[in-house]
Amino acid sequence: MGFLNNTTVTVDAILTKKGRELLAQGTSAFQITKFALADDEVDYGLFDTSHPNGTDYYGAVIEAMPLLEAFPDENHVMRYKLVTLPKNTRKMPILTVQPSSITFTEAGGISQNAPIVGVSTANATDNTYTFIMKDQSVARMDVATAAGSAGVGATTPFYLGEDDAPNSKTLVAKTVKISPIGVNSISSTTLIIIGNDTGATTSITVTNKVTINSLAPGTQW
Repeated sequence: MGFLNNTTVTVDAILTKKGRELLAQGTSAFQITKFALADDEVDYGLFDTSHPNGTDYYGAVIEAMPLLEAFPDENHVMRYKLVTLPKNTRKMPILTVQPSSITFTEAGGISQNAPIVGVSTANATDNTYTFIMKDQSVARMDVATAAGSAGVGATTPFYLGEDDAPNSKTLVAKTVKISPIGVNSISSTTLIIIGNDTGATTSITVTNKVTINSLAPGTQW
């Protein structure tokens, strides 16, 4: 990780392994169809309305802050994406998820009830949500309440890393249910939820302690 020289206009871009593969096939294969903007480096608390030199200098410190070099780990970059909201919006939308985490216990086995993940949006309205389970080998995710025809694309694109994408599962729905499966060892994964109208994002942890060795002989899963 490093900083860019922000005294000049600079575009710093890198390609993932998949991006390099498509670029090698020619410009017809390498087509950018979506992009996201973020302001991770900005500390808005530094906006100084009491600056003695007047309004032109309120944001002077923010404008002088260094910019991060591009790197492809979404756990550390572009975590605060910009979203499009209706004019005169005064508060940012916030997602609340119930339950706030999910744990399947060895005692419950794979026959324990599959909890339904419900989401509500404060300060705005989302008709549907995009649910992304990073690793579907930890638990099973199915639609509990269908999305219908409304809200099928989040205003904030969410990109999984190359290690997560092959094992992930994405559903557009109003609610989903998470079911336990037999795993080789105690495992956890992240369930990401995105509001399809507001772009608000949150996540919960799904932990599965139902190991194959703990299941009764002949158990089907």
